[in-house]
Amino acid sequence: MPPLKPTRPEPRRGPFPRFPGRYKVTPEDFAVDEVPAYLPSGVGDHVWLWVEKRGLSTMDLLHELSHGLDRDERAFGIAGLKDAQAVSRQWVSIEHVDPRACEGLHGERFRVLEVRRHGNKLRMGHLRGNRFGITLRGTVPADLASARGNLADLVARGVPNWFGEQRFGKRGANLAKGLDVLCGDARVMAARMPRRVFGLVLSAVQSEVFNRVVNARREALGTLLRGDLAFRHDNGSVFVVDDPAREQSRADAFAISPSGPMPGPEMTLPTGEPARIEAEALAALTLPPNAFAKLPFRLCRGERRPLRVPVQDAVADAVDGGLRLQFTLPKGAYATSVLRELLTDTIWFGGDDDRGRGRPRPQRSPESPAAPESPDAPDVDDEPDAPESAE
Repeated sequence: MPPLKPTRPEPRRGPFPRFPGRYKVTPEDFAVDEVPAYLPSGVGDHVWLWVEKRGLSTMDLLHELSHGLDRDERAFGIAGLKDAQAVSRQWVSIEHVDPRACEGLHGERFRVLEVRRHGNKLRMGHLRGNRFGITLRGTVPADLASARGNLADLVARGVPNWFGEQRFGKRGANLAKGLDVLCGDARVMAARMPRRVFGLVLSAVQSEVFNRVVNARREALGTLLRGDLAFRHDNGSVFVVDDPAREQSRADAFAISPSGPMPGPEMTLPTGEPARIEAEALAALTLPPNAFAKLPFRLCRGERRPLRVPVQDAVADAVDGGLRLQFTLPKGAYATSVLRELLTDTIWFGGDDDRGRGRPRPQRSPESPAAPESPDAPDVDDEPDAPESAE
């Protein structure tokens, strides 16, 4: 039997037809600006660098900065990983360095734009989200109305909080590896691979369980069910929904959303219909409810994740050769979750030669309706804050 592959995210029904388009034709077509949780104060022993990189992964950026400042890569702090095939800007921190040595620091694919002091190191997750600017190539003028209409719908009801393909490693292989760990002797297998890799393959299984729950509820992600654990978007806490009718107005206002599982022994469990859906997602992977218990290194302790996330400040405009989209997502959300709701031809574990190119556009006039979506069109996710491959 071939290895199990990650579940392919499916788009929801939107008010306007999706349309063909290509993204990430060049790094400039995919711009990402980190939205920090706070700005550096200007005082302290840590130096924060606002860095722009082009066609460079965050880890490769740290490698270049370490050479430029003669510091160990592990001494740098970041809030999240940004996609390599993009032009992105993010904060990087380093302690006990002369700010003058950082000003104007640059390489072929990066440059330091701003230098400020602060009192602490930047930690993973210390960001509010990311602002995206994405150019879609190969569209026609009629697609602008569809893009604007579907973006407005996403602002109103949110976007499915799918995990993207990087979460599963190259060719999605981390999922099968993680299942092998959970179905075998985890401690023996942990001794055979680096600790970081061990954690990545297990997180791939958690992500697959979550994606299957999103898929099961994708047409009603904002609808609360009895027994749900509602996620509060203001502080990340969850609470039991005993009376869906009483709480639904808060969900309609996007103050709360149903949550899904990142399985683990410390995760709170729902009841009723939500519990049944989550149990079926585990059972489909032949995993028992306690599959993540007693893992070494206290990995995969479990948490709740919202099934949908808000899309803010969404704009679509016509540009030469296509459309330009701009929108903001909270940390941990994938930009291609938005693109999947707009386009017919995103890629899911496509080959490197096809990444971001999509399929050739069917010929149609600007006045004709959008071409029907191909049922087997592949999807792709390339997005910040995603773990690297374990391969």
